[in-house]
Amino acid sequence: MLDQNLKNQLKSHFSALTDPVELVIALDDSNKSKELENLANDFASLSAQITVTNNPDTRVRKPSLLVHSPIRDTHIQFAGVPMGHEFTSLVLAVLQTGGHPAKASSDEIDQIKALDSSLNFEIYISLSCQTCPQVVQALNLMAAQNPLIKTTMIDGALFQEEVNERNVLAVPAVYLNGELFSQGAVTLTDILNKVDVSSAAKQAQKLNDKEVFDVLVVGGGPAGASAAVYAARKGLNTGVVAERFGGQVADTMSIENFISVKATEGPKLVAQLEEHVKQYDVDVMAGQRAAKLSTDQLINIELESGATLKAKSVILATGARWRNMNVPGEAEYKGSGVAYCPHCDGPLFKGKPVAVIGGGNSGIEAAIDLANIVEHVTVLEFADTLRADEVLVKKANSLSNITIIKNAQTTEVLGDGNRVTGLRYTDRVSKQTHQLVLAGIFVQIGLVPNTEFLQDSTVTLTQFGEIEIDNKGATSVPGVYAAGDATTEPFKQIIIAMGSGATASLGAFDYLIRHSEDKSAQAA
Repeated sequence: MLDQNLKNQLKSHFSALTDPVELVIALDDSNKSKELENLANDFASLSAQITVTNNPDTRVRKPSLLVHSPIRDTHIQFAGVPMGHEFTSLVLAVLQTGGHPAKASSDEIDQIKALDSSLNFEIYISLSCQTCPQVVQALNLMAAQNPLIKTTMIDGALFQEEVNERNVLAVPAVYLNGELFSQGAVTLTDILNKVDVSSAAKQAQKLNDKEVFDVLVVGGGPAGASAAVYAARKGLNTGVVAERFGGQVADTMSIENFISVKATEGPKLVAQLEEHVKQYDVDVMAGQRAAKLSTDQLINIELESGATLKAKSVILATGARWRNMNVPGEAEYKGSGVAYCPHCDGPLFKGKPVAVIGGGNSGIEAAIDLANIVEHVTVLEFADTLRADEVLVKKANSLSNITIIKNAQTTEVLGDGNRVTGLRYTDRVSKQTHQLVLAGIFVQIGLVPNTEFLQDSTVTLTQFGEIEIDNKGATSVPGVYAAGDATTEPFKQIIIAMGSGATASLGAFDYLIRHSEDKSAQAA
């Protein structure tokens, strides 16, 4: 099942196990069960602390593997074969069950252990989803610390009947005690805030008590990470506040234009960025969304949690998100057939007809990827020509189950009240209305800057919501700088965002040098 190089790496990792770990497998006669059995036996061969037993319970999903601590009676279940992006989730589950310290703060660990009610989490994923492991690993971490918390990762492509019964059309989809808990990316902080009602208030108070930052970076993507590193290296008291570290890059499947790195994946790059930032004395405050920027003697960033952070200078690096079609039915069926990540949600539409909205690189790449999974892909492009690179267009045209329609204006998403059933579009030349029968719609029509919280501030925005900056990253407000996809920087690329983050940070440093006496007096 595993090659020798990987076994050698795992053997080194598993040498850190201090407690016994039971891998309890439930199998049927399928090939997937054989794969899972081989995987469990490979793990057991690498450490004397790991044993494999069979679960005879007929009510258990098959194939499945339970990572169990006989000492603490913790339960972390994997329904399916946790390979692909979920292989790391399995390895971490074994390590944490076996006594290896979890990567969480002592406050978070204490909070998890203090939870005193039974929490049974089920997480529907696809093995090609890059967002899913973050959610699975956060919940598994909780289960490894508290026996009242149980988690089950469920491969939606393998358990299609269950997915259909629960109408799961977007992953990760998390159920808590049988009820929908969340859909999409959530952090450990998000989860704890929802299950521990007193958590948000306690956290807000801690944030209110923070000292004034020299530089406060709002946003944790490539631009924000770069800005934080540059500020910290200047010896400045630096903070990063972000909804989640990594931003949109965490959802990126493949990165092949990051100079000096031939190829990488979004989550891997995000982990490297976070590790680099944390090498310095940077205060990273994740799970927080900015709500307002204001100025008095200092610059204030109010958060949706109710807390307010104060700084002498601020770097706005809030990035962008996928643009919506803004047609009837889109909001209603978001997560129920309307999707924005073909890599994450594509496997849920196996053998079904879908549409991709947008004929740029993202749209045509999505169509090519989906064509290997779904029955048929219809690409709808508003313009009379495709904006994608010629090599992608040629590839798409070579696939028999991709149809490309130009001059198509999507006018309505159709559904039956539970899920998408199709869409209507108008031919912009003939003005005729057409209807497609579909199971899913993947929207790939560009980005919108995350700058709504600045609407009532004095930071100047363009008509498209982008933050206007000069060649040093400075905005219209003294001491406030900006970088990355949220700005007027014309090219939205990871490497350019990193460069603009460095520029903004150096601009802020220059500002602080020139205003250090004034700012020190105001902070006193």
